[in-house]
Amino acid sequence: MKQLVEIFDSTLRDGAQGEGISFSVEDKLAVARLLDGLGVAYIEAGNPGSNPKDLEFFRRSGELKLQNSRLVAFGSTRRKGIRAEEDANVQALLTANTDAVALFGKCWDLHVRDILQTTEEENFAMIADTVAFFKAKGKRVIFDAEHFFDGYKANPLFAMKALEAAAGAGADVLALCDTNGGAFPGEVADITRAVVERFGPMVGIHTHNDGGMAVANSVMAVLAGATHVQGTYLGFGERSGNANLSTIIPNLQLKLGYACIPQDNMPRLTETARSMAEVANIRLGRGEPYVGSSAFAHKAGMHADGVLKNSATFEHINPDAVGNERRFLMSEVSGRGAVLEKIRRFCPAIQKSSPELKTILDELKRMELEGYQYEGADGSFELLVRKCLGRLTPYFDLVYYRITGEKPHVPDQSAVATLKVQVGDQSQIAAGEGNGPVNALDKALRSALAGFYPSLANVHLVDYKVRVMDSKQATAARVRVLITSTDGVKEWTTVGVAGDVIEASWAALSDSIEYKLVSDGEKAVG
Repeated sequence: MKQLVEIFDSTLRDGAQGEGISFSVEDKLAVARLLDGLGVAYIEAGNPGSNPKDLEFFRRSGELKLQNSRLVAFGSTRRKGIRAEEDANVQALLTANTDAVALFGKCWDLHVRDILQTTEEENFAMIADTVAFFKAKGKRVIFDAEHFFDGYKANPLFAMKALEAAAGAGADVLALCDTNGGAFPGEVADITRAVVERFGPMVGIHTHNDGGMAVANSVMAVLAGATHVQGTYLGFGERSGNANLSTIIPNLQLKLGYACIPQDNMPRLTETARSMAEVANIRLGRGEPYVGSSAFAHKAGMHADGVLKNSATFEHINPDAVGNERRFLMSEVSGRGAVLEKIRRFCPAIQKSSPELKTILDELKRMELEGYQYEGADGSFELLVRKCLGRLTPYFDLVYYRITGEKPHVPDQSAVATLKVQVGDQSQIAAGEGNGPVNALDKALRSALAGFYPSLANVHLVDYKVRVMDSKQATAARVRVLITSTDGVKEWTTVGVAGDVIEASWAALSDSIEYKLVSDGEKAVG
């Protein structure tokens, strides 16, 4: 291993500023536990001087019993014209009772003139006084050099004097911030190298993704000598987001040999990403490097064949290294070998010479003619194969469902579904009210099955797509419905096709429930 690189996660502070992200105190505690489990060095948990929620989090932070990470409170240097101990926001940082604080200060003379409207000397004093105040309190101080790259390009002497003020007062880390996210990798490397030559290895990097280069800029800074990397675990944050740590960590540790988190925790990267997305109530992007569901997905027959013979032909790392998995997508360009490999994941006895393989392939072709597509519906594909092999005992049978809609309606209560299912020799009637017929049907089905299969309590839909198969038939056209579900740990997608959108939705929905129960190894009732 090369040298240690400190990972500083700002999901709970910078990430919380992203559009559509809103963490409750319980959410913040959950995220902190995930990051501690992964083994990041620092968790920047918020600004106790800005809102009651962050204050409450720090008050309850003792519940976390952190094993690997240190919490950081975030705030600004003192205001102009007063002493650090007189600044209410500075004092608020002390109430967080953290071992470390992150302080941001101005490193671009434009901001000093137009935003702070003070002198350069007062700006440097604001930085030095605040850093010295917290060092006197025994804190580890991380100085976030705000707008450093823009400031350095505009006035390198001023930018370096700002760092000198922080370093001279005892700052432990000088984190160079590409606050506007417009820097390029080459200039980040050159400027970081100049700072490292002046101040030594106490240099960090904090980049934003406005130019789409936050990860590249962070990596280049490390190669130039930075030993501290800031970002958010899934890359969300203000505007276009922050540097994505779920990409940076494996790039540095697996590709370049730096030590970012404990090596034994590397296979937890994907699980952590999925859990983080669940807490943040967002979809984890399929195409996310390393941790996305498509990161190791192969569709073309040539690619699939190559991977089966030697995975290095079309994969840059083994997906197991980050806790992800290889996927073969079923489509018209899939080869026989890829289909077989996919089947053998849950039916390892099937071989190329097995007569069952031809039965499965024929059924796949028949279903595709009807409009089914299994490329993105692994759940329905597995159920289809199990049915062909006679290895699927139905967990329930639909007796009937009825759906009524209402307009005008109360928000999120536009439809009511009533259904009856048969589970073994028992029947169950349930109703559900929801935002549209599919949501109502989903609630009714899970309500009916909850007493038989308690594990369904954690299952919910995260995506729903409808595609018209032949637009020429207008409203009489057959439709394909894809439903993605999650239990908070795993995601799966199922498909249904019919001339009625609700019937197609039912097919995908019932497959979703069946797949969850099969995956959990639940024994069918009856």
